[in-house]
Amino acid sequence: MATEGRAKTAEQQERSQKQVFIVGSKGIPANYGGFETFVEKLTQHQKSSQIRYHVVRMSDQKGRFEYNGVNCINIKVPPMGPAKAVYYDLAGLEYCIQYCKNRPWIQNPIFYVLACRIGPFIAPYKRRIQQLGGTLYVNPDGHEWKREKWSVPVRRYWKFSERFMVKYADLLICDSKNIEQYILEEYKQYHPKTTYIAYGADTHPSRLRDDDPKYLDWMSKRGLRPNEYYLVVGRFVPENNYLTMLQEFMRSNTKKDFALITNVSRHFLQQLQEKTNFQKDSRIHFVGTVYDYELLKKIRENAYGYFHGHEVGGTNPSLLEALATTDLNLLLDVGFNREVAEDGAVYWTKQQGSLSHLIDQVDHFTPEQIHQLGKKAKQRIHQGYTWDFIVDQYENLFLR
Repeated sequence: MATEGRAKTAEQQERSQKQVFIVGSKGIPANYGGFETFVEKLTQHQKSSQIRYHVVRMSDQKGRFEYNGVNCINIKVPPMGPAKAVYYDLAGLEYCIQYCKNRPWIQNPIFYVLACRIGPFIAPYKRRIQQLGGTLYVNPDGHEWKREKWSVPVRRYWKFSERFMVKYADLLICDSKNIEQYILEEYKQYHPKTTYIAYGADTHPSRLRDDDPKYLDWMSKRGLRPNEYYLVVGRFVPENNYLTMLQEFMRSNTKKDFALITNVSRHFLQQLQEKTNFQKDSRIHFVGTVYDYELLKKIRENAYGYFHGHEVGGTNPSLLEALATTDLNLLLDVGFNREVAEDGAVYWTKQQGSLSHLIDQVDHFTPEQIHQLGKKAKQRIHQGYTWDFIVDQYENLFLR
């Protein structure tokens, strides 16, 4: 009887709440990745009790558990190389559809797929979602098909897949206005329905003090001094323009250091060494990765300036974090970056001499000039990129 009572309570709850199934992140708890952080923050900052989230997660075992008040669903994925992500998304979506099918009392569920990996297979899933009375939302992410890390056939697949995800989505949620405009123009034959909801940023200062032993020890071991280094944090891939940043930094006359926090790939590192000989410049420090969030935030806060060379994708999480913490930000001049920072940063191009000249220029900025840029950058984050604001927008959308 007690079991029957609990089942009825669960059914009553699922009848009264909007059921939202999120597929495409590696899952939560998260300690990496943009989509993973998004799902973590979306559920962590949840305000409405009318929404019940179900989050698919990649795992080496099956099962379900509760985290952040979320139904977390483990999907066991065999090692399959590049096809692993496609298999994972399809298996996750299949599970979520079956979950609703086995609970006919669930009304109008939302299936929110992050990224466009499963386009060639999406049509039959869309039909089944419609049969359930559900809707398919898609986050198109950035220009995955432009990333140099992929071979030409894989890039063609991403582009092909994107087209079908746009065609079959009931709604595309774009985290960049530039991406939204691209979707509307590139796929106008499908009359895509889009909305813009940005990515969020944490606006709280680091819990570590400037004299915290953890921070001082990290700095000392890497030969860095507060406010005497330029910084970059990001994936170690060609489209983030490490080559340009290294070449231009070496051309500059700055006496400051350049700290690169990244997960180094030996092959790409070797290519950069051959093209730049950066290892002969004592100012350049590859310092590995930093997974301690408060430490990383303190490293950002005490950088003299931050370089951002991303040119593929939508609203980039590392850019938002930089604008929220570092006062002086030097950004590659592309639409994605200008859209976010506006006049709260200074800009460079890939043309030879552009960044090196800018470095020499900002090296002589007054503290007041830097403070004013930092103030504008933080205003941009507070205006439209706080997690509270982003979560409000998502909850309003899901409940509408």
